[in-house]
Amino acid sequence: MDTRSAHTRGTPRALATEAVHAGRDDLARQGLHAPPIDLSTTYPSYDSRAEAARIDAFATTGAEPDGPPVYGRLGNPTVARFETALARLEGTEAAVAFASGMAALSAVLLVRGAMGLRHVVAVRPLYGCSDHLLTAGLLGSEVTWTDPAGVADALRPDTGLVLVESPANPTLAEIDLRAVAHACGSVPLLVDNTFATPVLQRPAEHGARMVLHSATKYLGGHGDVLAGVVACDEETAGRLRQVRFATGGVLHPLAGYLLLRGLSTLPVRVRAASANAAELVRRLAADPRVPRVHYPSIGGAMVSFEVHGDPHAVIAGVRLITPAVSLGSVDTLIQHPASISHRIVDADDRREAGVGDRLLRLSVGLEDVDDLWADLDAALGEREPAQGKPARTEVPA
Repeated sequence: MDTRSAHTRGTPRALATEAVHAGRDDLARQGLHAPPIDLSTTYPSYDSRAEAARIDAFATTGAEPDGPPVYGRLGNPTVARFETALARLEGTEAAVAFASGMAALSAVLLVRGAMGLRHVVAVRPLYGCSDHLLTAGLLGSEVTWTDPAGVADALRPDTGLVLVESPANPTLAEIDLRAVAHACGSVPLLVDNTFATPVLQRPAEHGARMVLHSATKYLGGHGDVLAGVVACDEETAGRLRQVRFATGGVLHPLAGYLLLRGLSTLPVRVRAASANAAELVRRLAADPRVPRVHYPSIGGAMVSFEVHGDPHAVIAGVRLITPAVSLGSVDTLIQHPASISHRIVDADDRREAGVGDRLLRLSVGLEDVDDLWADLDAALGEREPAQGKPARTEVPA
């Protein structure tokens, strides 16, 4: 993959360089090295007429106000640095950050619904809460579930969005994003890129109009920040800012700072964790206790595998690996999707999407791979050759 990204001056810079410098380009001119944290909720202004004009302009287009900040719900300088950096990494015009990934997805649905486009075409599996948000119609949306080949036929005049996740949570199934984007026609394609990150995949290069991240995961990378972000064109960003202002789903400045800091090591973390994951996949695939291993063709640090034995015993048996929800941290996490992340999805829908009761999801971190394997090996229990054939590794085409 071409890892170069467009710089604001027009000179392409490698993704690793952008990860370190995007959102920080003005610091040296201010005599600063680390980006400052602006914790202000409000900002003084002695010209109330000018302030009114700026607020009117925001109400019309959602564009970021010129000049000094106005109020924390309209925007924050620290958060804006992260948004600039993430847009640069994803190759989009803009990005809008929210208090969580679900807040970000909710804002997209509200924007499209406000335009009278409440119908969503979606491909399973998605993250369990994304699935629930659509299925339950909590924001007035209506969803048609289909496979990637059926997207074009599922479109309606009131379709406002096509939503896919690739690699998917938790099966790691991959989708031909360019083909789906073509099938969407004029309907925007939203790709949840949380698992891949822009290090492995930039959906905008394949025709996606919006790119969603649970920034809680790899973008933050240390399990200490909750956030979401949508990378998109500036017109869509304006509408998302208006919804963020109206609903209050803003990102705290400290979270924005931690995310900007997290981006600086994103390429290094993703590649190192991916190397660990690939080695664990090799060992799991050769283990008779594991009938199937799922790993995407683009690589990455996420692994899913099925066990012959009791998956809950594996969860209870780990000591180094942390049994917990979430993913993308520097440490390795394991969870049972059917019990946790996808519990909220109807059991039949869950199984039809490939989320079986014996499936485990592993978010591989930066520990020594031999230590990780020793922990997994012990948690998997006694080896019994009669259990079956060696595992089959499924790498989507």
